[in-house]
Amino acid sequence: MVQQYLDDKGKNCTCTLVRDAWFNPERLNPRVATLIYWRDPKKSGAVFGATLGLLLSLAYFSLISVLAYLSLLILVATVAFRIYKSVLQAIQKTSDGHPFKYVLDLDLTLPTEKVHELADIAVAHVNATISELRRLFLVEDIVDSLKFGVLLWCFTYIGSWFNGMTLIIIGVVALFTLPKVYETNKTQIDENLALVKGKVDEFTAKIKAAIPLVKKPEPTKED
Repeated sequence: MVQQYLDDKGKNCTCTLVRDAWFNPERLNPRVATLIYWRDPKKSGAVFGATLGLLLSLAYFSLISVLAYLSLLILVATVAFRIYKSVLQAIQKTSDGHPFKYVLDLDLTLPTEKVHELADIAVAHVNATISELRRLFLVEDIVDSLKFGVLLWCFTYIGSWFNGMTLIIIGVVALFTLPKVYETNKTQIDENLALVKGKVDEFTAKIKAAIPLVKKPEPTKED
């Protein structure tokens, strides 16, 4: 979901309401919140372990190999279970039917309304990102562009230290740890973040005051 608002300059801006959603369970889908906040440790542990295991496999093997071996493992497990149930039914002379019948009867088709909703959200995020990048690259605000440049410079070092898959693995680990850590230590973290934000705002204000390009022209008085 995207919201339009007016910034302090009176311009229309687009901001996503999910900017801090990962640290606010009330703004998350209940299923997602249950997983990353470890409401059900068994389910969260299973999802986290499976995801981390898949990513670690992709870090050492090709995508085709991982998908092939994973699919083969699932197929062997389902075939073995199917044979086991068939033999068991023959011995016990029961007619329970196909052991995966409840799965085969599930409707797995994607609802059109949900697809359209997700597409609208994705398009809104893309448009907001493009607008922000245009603002930064074309130096609408020189201080914001300089901060963006520092961020890109930091990314050059991050890119030399880690590859893309390593960053994804770190991101997954952070997703399953940071929200819970923040929830547990919310008061202390908020106090420290507020202190850091105050220092950054103070430094930014000094920079804006020192750079002539960012000084706002004084309004001319009409006779």
